[in-house]
Amino acid sequence: MTTSPEHYVQEKAAGSGSSFYYAFLFLPPERRAAITAFYAFCREVDDVVDETSDPGVAATKLAWWRTEVQRAFSGEPTHPVMKALMPHAPLYQITPAHLLAVIEGCEMDLQQSRYLDYPGLKRYCHLVAGIVGEVAARIFGQTEAATTAYAHQMGLAFQLTNIIRDVGDDARRGRIYLPIDELKQFDVKAHEILNRGYSERFTALMKFQAERAHQAYDQALALLPAADARAQKPGLMMANIYRTLLREIEAADFQVLHQRISLTPVRKLWIAMKTNWRGR
Repeated sequence: MTTSPEHYVQEKAAGSGSSFYYAFLFLPPERRAAITAFYAFCREVDDVVDETSDPGVAATKLAWWRTEVQRAFSGEPTHPVMKALMPHAPLYQITPAHLLAVIEGCEMDLQQSRYLDYPGLKRYCHLVAGIVGEVAARIFGQTEAATTAYAHQMGLAFQLTNIIRDVGDDARRGRIYLPIDELKQFDVKAHEILNRGYSERFTALMKFQAERAHQAYDQALALLPAADARAQKPGLMMANIYRTLLREIEAADFQVLHQRISLTPVRKLWIAMKTNWRGR
């Protein structure tokens, strides 16, 4: 039995257990179908890097995705994700450049496992999260040009939160996203993180990371034009879910090296519903 492209992307989005999924539930069907297909694309590309142990094989798969994007925009998608996404692309002004940027961000994961400084990390965040925020804002119903800047800043805040949450998981893959110059600043050695060693120095480093993430949330909210606040409610739901997670990590004193701190599905849904009622 073959599943439809729409069913495929629905399974992909729901199966990821992501906070994003809870925000999608409140969208009207047309917009929900579009964001589900786009999110499924992001998951597919991301999974290439996360689930393929051989970097050469992963690079080949990402090259295939580049070709598939070009094929899809010339009217011949072959993958169920692209078949599901393409009907929505013209309506929400989703371009090949958007999708290729996401692929480029995932390629950075193959090419480097360390970042020298924050500007270098920010470039990565721009590709894997800022661009995603930009497309999501369009699908949610953006009417003001200034909303794009909000979406990029919010994407940065989400990605910084992900990095804080996933320090231990990433270390198990030999990756450290925390900038090298900041490790030096707080006198934390890479091998301490890779070997999951806690210290007061590590906690101080993580407090510094969390403070920057909080600033990114505040800056994003300040950038959102009032005229688009209602339409961008799904993004604000995600912001509240992610920021609650960040506060949980802070409350747990950044014990992220040996475990992945997360919110329960019920709690995520409750936060989304509360945001829906309150408006932000």
